[in-house]
This record gives sequence, structure tokens and C-alpha cells, in this order.
Amino acid sequence: MASSYVDSSGRSLADYPRPSVAVDTALLTVPEETGQLSVLQVRRHRDPGWALPGTFLHEGERLIDAVQRSLRDKAGVVGTSPRQLHVFDDPRRDTRGWVLSVAHLDVVRPDQLAGRDRARTRLVPVDRPGMLPYQHDEIIERAVSELRRRYASAPDPDHLLAEPFTILQLRRLHQAIAGRPLQPDTFRRKMGLQLTGTGTRTTGTRGKPAELYLRER
Repeated sequence: MASSYVDSSGRSLADYPRPSVAVDTALLTVPEETGQLSVLQVRRHRDPGWALPGTFLHEGERLIDAVQRSLRDKAGVVGTSPRQLHVFDDPRRDTRGWVLSVAHLDVVRPDQLAGRDRARTRLVPVDRPGMLPYQHDEIIERAVSELRRRYASAPDPDHLLAEPFTILQLRRLHQAIAGRPLQPDTFRRKMGLQLTGTGTRTTGTRGKPAELYLRER
């Protein structure tokens, strides 16, 4: 039984100090009104300012359940699928005590945040996150780096664009995520190999009709 376990030094599990475990989530999106890669922040409960949505792990709770609980209770956001990003384990990272943070990442369409609690949340460009506690700025940096790595090699892997879409729409999305302009011809050559043309073109738009594409299945 676990209660009778001792290790090679004769210590039981109760003999070791244990940190608290928290979860923090970088929820990224590209709002239509700004066209900038942004992160969801929540108003802090006891202290002034803003932070990433997070919470402490309850006894017997899975990490993903704690993540979903924090997004629901603190931001009014449901229906997301965050994945683990990194464990932040600096013993000095949290002024409240020894707290490990299992950071999570998800990237969502703007409409998935339509029901968020706007009185307690805000969307902030990732390059201007403001003053944040508990290494949350580093969590955002790592989340953005991971997202940019994925989008550098595949067309919209998180399906932020509804299909079908034009190459221009796809490039504008990738530019928002990359945080810089992308050369049109180079982008078309790189991403075009992973797209399937529909044989149809845009209608009712200004300028020359553009071909519509699907992600390669």
C-alpha cells in the first residue's frame, strides 16, 4: 500500500515537502477587429491587474479538468481543448509560496470566445501583454513560439480559417501569427503544396476572382 512505502533512504512520501500545483493557460486568437495575434487575460481576484486564467489543482483532479474549470469559472469560456505546453518550476516564481505551474496552450477562433465574460476578461496583443505575475509573460512567450513554429511549416494547422479560403486570406492569417510580413510568392510556393484547389473562385468581391482552396486531407 502507498501508506507503507519507503524509498531507499527509508523515507515515506509524507517525509518530502510538496509544492502546490497550478495550471495556467495561454489562450490565443486573432480577433477580426485588430487582425493581431492576441492572448486572453482575466482580471485578478485579490490583487490589481491582469493574469492568464489559472487555478490550483484540487485533490484527485486531472490537470485538464483544472484547466477547463479555470477557463469556465474565471473567463466564461467553454469548449476549448488546451494542450500541455511546459512546466514552470522555479521555486521563486510565485510570491505566494512554492508553486509549480503546468502551462497549457490553445488557439481558437474569435467566435469561440463570443461567450466570454467581457467584464472580467480582455484580449491583448501578445507583443504587449502588460505587467503580469507568476512568469505569465514567459508562458505567453513560449506559447507564441510554439504556435509560430507550427504555422511556419503547415497551412493553418489549428483551422482558424473556415474552408474554402484564398491564398491571400491564408497568408494574412499566417502574417498575424508570425508578427511580420510574409513574401507572397515564397508563401504560395511553400503552402500551396499542402492545399487542394476547389476549382472554384471567389464571387461578389472587388478585383480579380481568386481561387479557393482546402487543406490537404
